Amino acid sequence: MVAAELLHAPLALVFPLSAAALVGLAWVLGQATESLGHHAGPRVGGLLNATFGNAAELIITLFALAAGLTTVVKASIIGSIIGNALLVLGASMLLGGLKNGTQSFSATIAGINASMLAIVAAALALPTIFALTGPGGRPSPTSLSIEVAAVMLLLYLLYLLYYFRHPEAGAAAGSGHAPFGRLASLLLLLGSTAAVAYVSEAFVGSIEPLVEEFGISELFVGVILVPLVGNIAEHLVGVQIAYRNQMDFSMAISLGSSLQVALLVTPILVFLGPLLGHPLTLVFTPLELGSLAAAVAITSIIALDGRSNWLEGAMLCGVYAIAALAFFFSP
Repeated sequence: MVAAELLHAPLALVFPLSAAALVGLAWVLGQATESLGHHAGPRVGGLLNATFGNAAELIITLFALAAGLTTVVKASIIGSIIGNALLVLGASMLLGGLKNGTQSFSATIAGINASMLAIVAAALALPTIFALTGPGGRPSPTSLSIEVAAVMLLLYLLYLLYYFRHPEAGAAAGSGHAPFGRLASLLLLLGSTAAVAYVSEAFVGSIEPLVEEFGISELFVGVILVPLVGNIAEHLVGVQIAYRNQMDFSMAISLGSSLQVALLVTPILVFLGPLLGHPLTLVFTPLELGSLAAAVAITSIIALDGRSNWLEGAMLCGVYAIAALAFFFSP
């Protein structure tokens, strides 16, 4: 990828190569975070995973925000939430169900995650409704978005507090041995983070020419491509764990990642937007909010009974495919 960039390679080569490089670096970043978490102990390790679980996507979206691609950034927020709730959870239930039959998981924790997702949908929808129907004057959509982001961040901290204080919630913690030593894990974490930042600049720089040259919608790039590039390594892990009949752990990865993007990554982007010269308002398109509402509603219904099968997984993947088609053909 670096060689292609230095040689001024065509866009058709730079974009896929930078995307492939980010996928590999995101996997390395995840491995380093998990390894460091093993050395730090379960509580600190859980906090590290909660903090750095979506680090690659956060870095990508920060570069996109600095470049003024606010449409792509907001779309990536929605895309990450629905991608985890529909595609990752759906693929996990589909393959896990085909391999193990009907699978069970904690309905209590799944219900908490579903409730938090419903709160996320409300938090992201209300600023849009305010912008469309609210009176002129103050507060502006920008200031309201900052205030809403502060509430969302507080909810995330409370969510973490509950997670670490209740053993049932911690049942999804990983197991095994650290693949790297403590110092090696730390150096790998720092190195992979720096590499992600470097490659992200090239990846983001190729988005606008890609949209112009191939006529791809910015919504499609943000909702589908950016989340897949930033999170595909984590997605594969969630599916593999479900295939091993560990649906609690798999759901913690998929729904937990959705909540992290909504309640941690989004507030960070909103707070840093004015500093980067491009304020980020939580005002979305009807298609984005409709897709989010559908994902939250369907996921909540499936999570109610604490059991899943391959057909439910296929349904979730089908809804995601429909949403992807809608975004692909959107102007």
